Amino acid sequence: MILPAYNEEVSIGSIVLLSKQYVDRVIVVDDGSSDRTAEVAARAGAEVIVHFPNKGKGMAFKTGFAAAEGADIIVTMDSDGQHNPSDIPRLVAPILRGEADMVNGSRYLNGHATDTPAYRRIGQTILDKVTVMNSGVKITDSQSGFRAFAASTKDIFRFSAQGMAIESEMLADAGRAGLRVKEVEIQVRYDVDCSTENPIRHGLVVLLTVFKDMEFNKPLYYFTLPGLILGAGGLYMGFGFLRTFYLGGGLEFGPTILMILLTLVGTFMGFTGIMLHSISGLSTHLK
Repeated sequence: MILPAYNEEVSIGSIVLLSKQYVDRVIVVDDGSSDRTAEVAARAGAEVIVHFPNKGKGMAFKTGFAAAEGADIIVTMDSDGQHNPSDIPRLVAPILRGEADMVNGSRYLNGHATDTPAYRRIGQTILDKVTVMNSGVKITDSQSGFRAFAASTKDIFRFSAQGMAIESEMLADAGRAGLRVKEVEIQVRYDVDCSTENPIRHGLVVLLTVFKDMEFNKPLYYFTLPGLILGAGGLYMGFGFLRTFYLGGGLEFGPTILMILLTLVGTFMGFTGIMLHSISGLSTHLK
């Protein structure tokens, strides 16, 4: 099990002790904590690796996955007490049965949890939709940090995303590699201090990261779809101008220039997306 941790001295000890009931090894990656996270984790029996300074959750995962060499299944879980280690057997079961390469622990598999704060759920829904669009993986909880991976998957992940966007990036990598991804329901607590980041800022950062990833991963969505919308707007204005001109009216300079710009930019974006999509498909085929 890999537990990325940043200033979690209050919860890390109990999480390690509870997790050791279900896993053979617990690896805590202390990502530049200023408190006693590393000391408490070590006393609880975890293997501790310390990053200094703070390098982000993506790098913590990269370090943890490298340290888990030889493991048959790798489990990741947040170390703030939000998740319950007793869900680990349920999480790894689909991999043990040969039904999945990656298992995502979902808070919303059977509907929206009633105890989920409304502002969290709204932001979560947006991130879920965009992540599914980018990754092609049908998922109900894209930001879950409670996951299980077959050992054969450990080298497909980039671990390049900064901060909490790593969850969406890993799903994009899983989709690109064609992994079999399954979801199971997990328990979650919201009466703990679950995040050191402002939730609005966190959501925006993740959203922007996913959009940036879509530039090369899903260029048809990133370029062609917006291009078609802009081009259609330009053509709609153009037909309106033709009708006005046919009825004897005149053309105004500003709207005419806007029509031309929308049409040209939309056409350019549309063809750019198609070209990048073709290049991406060729690159995948050659691999």
